[in-house]
Amino acid sequence: MAKKQQDNPLANIMWNVLIPIVALSFLGKNGDKFWHVGPVMGMLIAVSLPVVYGIHHLIKTKKPNFFSILGVISILLTGGIAIMAYKDNGTVDAEAPLWFALKEAAIPFVFGVTILISHWTKTPLVRVFLYNPDFFNIPAIEKRVQEKSNTTGYKKLLFSGTLLLACSFFLSMVMNYFLAMKFLKNETGSQEAFNDGVAKLTGWGFAVIGIPMMIILMVTMWRFVSGLRKLTGMENEEILLPR
Repeated sequence: MAKKQQDNPLANIMWNVLIPIVALSFLGKNGDKFWHVGPVMGMLIAVSLPVVYGIHHLIKTKKPNFFSILGVISILLTGGIAIMAYKDNGTVDAEAPLWFALKEAAIPFVFGVTILISHWTKTPLVRVFLYNPDFFNIPAIEKRVQEKSNTTGYKKLLFSGTLLLACSFFLSMVMNYFLAMKFLKNETGSQEAFNDGVAKLTGWGFAVIGIPMMIILMVTMWRFVSGLRKLTGMENEEILLPR
């Protein structure tokens, strides 16, 4: 059986966070250095490389899905909004920070709503993000649930996981909006300043938003394992697959 392609967290961070920051902060200047390609070209480079990586990743893993596609669309919107907001006199449209903030909030909002709605479909997305057959011995768990007639409790556990996962994206929505306004609302005087603001937003967003979401996901995972132990009487070694 062919081994599944695994995500590389370091590559994801490099292509989606570090490279865009470098492109915006160091390339997107109107200086006299050979690497100063200007704000517009700097923004295009910052956007295009993560998009190329995302498309390459989708082709390599053969796992095109709604969320992967939405991620690529988000990056393209980042560049599109910025380019449209640039003025010929070197400044940026005064409404650009609001456009950016709304875009930053809209993406996690769509994620959260989609996860919530999916609970009532045949493929709840909590089974993709958390309760995943790559980590949990789901056949054995569901067999034990049926043996103990705990189907109602099992469904409640899945729904609580769905709620927590969706809420993590709704929290990200709020934080994205205010973080974007903080870094961009006073940076429309020049395209270089606006690009620097986007670079700060990218870096701080990873830390300020990514870390709390990771904590929420870890807490949700712990609740899943704890809840499954109570429902099934199984030990952690039986619930989780060996890594």
